[in-house]
Amino acid sequence: MIMKTAEELRQLLYSIDRKGYPAYKGTKGSYRFGKYVLVIDHVQGDPFAAPSKLHIEVEGKTAAFPERLYDKKHKRVALQDYLTRCFEKQTAEYSFQAKGSGKSGILSVTRCGQEILERSACTVNPANGAVIVRFEAGFPANGRTINARELMKILFDFLPECVENALLYRNQDRTRAEKVMELSEDREYIRSRLGELGLVAFVANGAVLPRESGVSQRPMKGAVKFVSPESMEVSMNLPYKGKITGMGIKRGITLIVGGGYHGKSTLLKALEAGVYPHIAGDGREYVVTEDCAVKIRAEDGRSIKRTDISMFINDLPNGKNTKAFSTEDASGSTSQAANVIEAMEAGASTFFIDEDTSATNFMVRDELMQQVIHRDMEPITPFIERMQDLYGLLGISTVLVAGSSGAYFQAADTVVQMDRYVPREITARAKEAAAAYPSLELPKEGAKKPSFERRPRKNPGIIHKGRIKIKTMGKDGVQLNHETVDLRYVEQLVDYEQLTCLGYMLKHMEEELFDGKKTVQDIVEGFVGEIEKKGFETVNDRGYLAGNLALPRRQEVYACVNRYRGLKL
Repeated sequence: MIMKTAEELRQLLYSIDRKGYPAYKGTKGSYRFGKYVLVIDHVQGDPFAAPSKLHIEVEGKTAAFPERLYDKKHKRVALQDYLTRCFEKQTAEYSFQAKGSGKSGILSVTRCGQEILERSACTVNPANGAVIVRFEAGFPANGRTINARELMKILFDFLPECVENALLYRNQDRTRAEKVMELSEDREYIRSRLGELGLVAFVANGAVLPRESGVSQRPMKGAVKFVSPESMEVSMNLPYKGKITGMGIKRGITLIVGGGYHGKSTLLKALEAGVYPHIAGDGREYVVTEDCAVKIRAEDGRSIKRTDISMFINDLPNGKNTKAFSTEDASGSTSQAANVIEAMEAGASTFFIDEDTSATNFMVRDELMQQVIHRDMEPITPFIERMQDLYGLLGISTVLVAGSSGAYFQAADTVVQMDRYVPREITARAKEAAAAYPSLELPKEGAKKPSFERRPRKNPGIIHKGRIKIKTMGKDGVQLNHETVDLRYVEQLVDYEQLTCLGYMLKHMEEELFDGKKTVQDIVEGFVGEIEKKGFETVNDRGYLAGNLALPRRQEVYACVNRYRGLKL
């Protein structure tokens, strides 16, 4: 693509002013604007269509961010997130100041949430510090007639200010930029220590865990700050913050109990979210969970494709094979069994489970029920009877919120009681009380590792008019043409852009990778590895990279594949 000058763009816009809207298509290309290059990647078809796609490229020597801010991956992701927020704040001041019909004048950049995610909206080149920011702009029109003078306001007045204030280090609040890097380093240090300390998670004293509301992830004002029980305290010396103390959750089986509304589920939610970094001021900056922890729940009605759930369910009355179990409408127990097995397939190291969102008959059977309904008559081996095997044989820890059954006390290694949002370690007291009850009856046969031999093949029926169209439905799911992948209950997906990315990933797998030979593990691990090496371009099927993708974890990639009803096995 031949680079043109900003002046050439200005003259082009003068020449098409008041012409029909399609004449805007001629602006596509690259233009040198002094300190940066503006690239118009895609021009919308009319003023009421989705806005045009553009990006800005700033050379490393011009952006001039010190290498120490991006010389490691976690620092680079944190800096990219910070620059996205800075650029979005700048553009928000100018959005819709250009006049016209439809989406004329809109300036739109990814709005980041509380989590720090790797996004296509901004990339910092690790080799030379060059910065790219991708955004949308509504090209102005009166009706369907080009209003080029208003577009000139956006491109020649507004954008240079945004670039100058947001993407050049010399104009940054340098203290804030340094703090972003320092927080990323401190958090990564905590994560690196979890394994050697035998922990699955760490929650710092002073953390604010409750959220503002059910629709806001901002911290609740006036919330009780977290304080670790003395017996579970762990201290670390962070590279920048210095000494920090908090609660360490050990590997094994941890039970979180307490009365209703005392903070059990709030603690679990914070632990689930701890797989992601959080921005300063979120309250959970120093809540850190190992990367591969997975939230498990019941999911009535989901699709299951040839999954080996025999660890938990066997000898069904209808004779259905549970070593390769399939259904288009799973029950609570079969869905939760499949979720556990699929998380194992995805490399889960810890399960987070809340009794409130679980199938009771999958989780536990009390002594009286065992006496009345003999084990031979019950096809379900409840999770409580497999927890110790999962850890002892397979190394998978469990953190479980429970409030209705004391049977879990016998299986737990650690018991934490939440009392008005304050945790208390009550393991000895719980074990003493549990000793007065009959011991937990475990199955004669221990758990065996399930088979992960599913080999997807292409589904030609998903192609409509020669292509696969993707639609994201917020955080509820994605559509491949008319096939909906329901992701509402994959609770560690935190941003709709992750679902957009999953849609493109699934499309790529359907078109290029499902061949009937490679297993699901082979496909997902290989594909995620490619993305980690080459970036979002790996899933890009357009002539340009849009700024609306956020990278999901590999565990959520597995979850998406497993909920895809069009999966052919």
